[in-house]
Amino acid sequence: MDIKFISSIFFLFQCLPCLFAQPVIHVADGYSAKYIGREVEIFQDTSNRLTVEDILAGRGVFERSNSEVLNFGTSEVNNWIRFTIFNDTDYPQLILSISNPTIEEVALFKLAGAIVDSVPITTATPYVERDYHHQFFAHNLVIPRGDSATFYLRLRSTTQLLVPLMISDSRNFIKAVGGFDIRSGIYIGVMLAMLLYNLFLYFSARDRHYLIYVHYIFWVTAAQVALLGYFDRFFQWIEIPNGYVVTFFGAMSGIASVFFVKSFLNIKNYSKYFNGWLNLIIVGDLIAIALLFLQGPSVGYSAVNLVAGSGSLIVLIIAYITYRRGNRPAKLFLIAWGIFLGSVITFVLKDYGMLSYSLLTVHAVQIGSLVEALLLSFALGDKINLYRKEKEDSQARALLMSKENEKLIREQNIILEQRVEERTHALKESNESLQKTLTYLKETQAQLVEAEKMASLGQLTAGVAHEINNPINFVTSNVAPLRRDINMIWDTLSEIERIACADSSIEEKKRYINTYKDELDFDYLKEEIDFLLKGMHEGANRTAEIVKSLRIFSRVDEDSLKFADINEGLESTLVILNSVVKEGVHVAKHYADLPHIECYPGKLNQVFLNIITNALYAINKKFEGRPGGLLEIKTGVDAVNVYISIKDNGIGMPADVQEKIFEPFFTTKEVGEGTGLGMSIAYNTIKKHQGEIKIESEVGEGTNFILIIPLRQQMH
Repeated sequence: MDIKFISSIFFLFQCLPCLFAQPVIHVADGYSAKYIGREVEIFQDTSNRLTVEDILAGRGVFERSNSEVLNFGTSEVNNWIRFTIFNDTDYPQLILSISNPTIEEVALFKLAGAIVDSVPITTATPYVERDYHHQFFAHNLVIPRGDSATFYLRLRSTTQLLVPLMISDSRNFIKAVGGFDIRSGIYIGVMLAMLLYNLFLYFSARDRHYLIYVHYIFWVTAAQVALLGYFDRFFQWIEIPNGYVVTFFGAMSGIASVFFVKSFLNIKNYSKYFNGWLNLIIVGDLIAIALLFLQGPSVGYSAVNLVAGSGSLIVLIIAYITYRRGNRPAKLFLIAWGIFLGSVITFVLKDYGMLSYSLLTVHAVQIGSLVEALLLSFALGDKINLYRKEKEDSQARALLMSKENEKLIREQNIILEQRVEERTHALKESNESLQKTLTYLKETQAQLVEAEKMASLGQLTAGVAHEINNPINFVTSNVAPLRRDINMIWDTLSEIERIACADSSIEEKKRYINTYKDELDFDYLKEEIDFLLKGMHEGANRTAEIVKSLRIFSRVDEDSLKFADINEGLESTLVILNSVVKEGVHVAKHYADLPHIECYPGKLNQVFLNIITNALYAINKKFEGRPGGLLEIKTGVDAVNVYISIKDNGIGMPADVQEKIFEPFFTTKEVGEGTGLGMSIAYNTIKKHQGEIKIESEVGEGTNFILIIPLRQQMH
């Protein structure tokens, strides 16, 4: 009798008690690898608490599966699979594989008598610890020939949980894995080539559409790499669960696609509402990313799928409307996007069991995205060519317009040349007239400046005459009494000489001289002479002081820079203006110890004269001869500048007067009292010294002029 037949009969009797309890997968020689979904039993533990011991104790109710590829949906529960394998081959080691790299946790339990052997594998399990270094979950099943074993699988995932469960030998497994890697490698290679090619075009053409397209290809490729399990396989050191990576990359590919649609279809030129709807897709993907990190991959993955489905339809509708409105590039976009959307629908229908699980449906998204990338690349090139043609047409129209304009310009130039000649002649005549007027204005300006100087000189002359007249009068009034007293002294000397030559005795001579002195009142005569000489000496000193102040004030070297004492200049100005300081006005002087500064001394003295004169005028207008007037002069110095403050408690100035105070010919004085050039000359003089004039004034309270002058002049 055939040995294989005997072993089969033996296995039949051995498994007879359990044939009615659960199915048995019979693996014999020549067994072809296939999905075993219909030959297993499944159970979903919604409590997530049952252990394998609880399952063996009968606390889980298993049901026979009716689909070739198991589909547990997206619920985060423990999903159990139970199956029994009878090995009737010459290979004691079979391979159980699950060709879905997005499953986060797989645990295999082998029941051998009363012993349960477990092999847990998660996405965090290093590949070196797995039976096979691949993103597929693969386990070695050691079952001796003619023997059977019962296995339990516990699976858990935060994304769509599809379980393509297959039993095969090593040859078939390697063939299946190799085919998957080759197909995936072709897809990834073509997408990377498209990315690099369009990146090269961007650097060549500097067109931002290419850069946005590169951004789109990158995220689409990244999302597919994560779905195919290669991110988790080659970047396992990052230690991020694959569910997070798949969800995040999916959301980012959605955002990148919206930016590409906006750029490629030029949405802003068609409707602001279209732009708003596309922005809504971006917001939806951002919310999905937020849900991913707040609620976990399961909620985030569902949100990404919802946004992707609704967003794809929105993009398709917008592209169709823009195409109907004359957007030529939208035609190829519609074809490419329609193919991609069809591939996504195919992939989703496969996930929900509406389409069979096959190579076409498994790789539908990769095929669709690859075709879409190629078509969109062609469409982008066509769009750039369209832009180039429009640009060339625009340049041709511009060239034609340029030639027409050139002809028009030539005609206009002839007319313009005639008008220019006429206008030039008129301008020459006008220029000659303006030159005469300018010369007249310069002469008038010089005359006005001289008039201001003469006015100041007149004021100066009157003050000096008054100041010198007082001490001179004092001297001249003392000359007559002094002459009389000196004549009396001469007479006394003559009388004493006569007495000395007389024959009288010495006693008589003394008595006669004393009598004569008493009659003459000689002691009073001496005192009077001393008093008169002292008065004349003071008058002469006062006159010399005035002359010195006048010499300091009117420096003949005013057109050259000199080192001068500012305090001395202020003091000489006050001496000159002493006659203008009316009774009741107090002059307070607070001079700091100043170094000599580089300046035009005569011009600065003119500034001091103008400002102090205006201050005294303001004081007299307010007090009208009554006591209470105050003129306060202060000086100070720092490392860079000298500061001069000339402050009065006069009538003050309103804001509008302060704004115009330095304008030529502006004056608040009565007609005939001022030319309006004094403060203008003062302002220009301080500017010539590279200084500054500040004004602090309040109506009814007074005015403070602050002069800031550098210690050294910077020559330009």
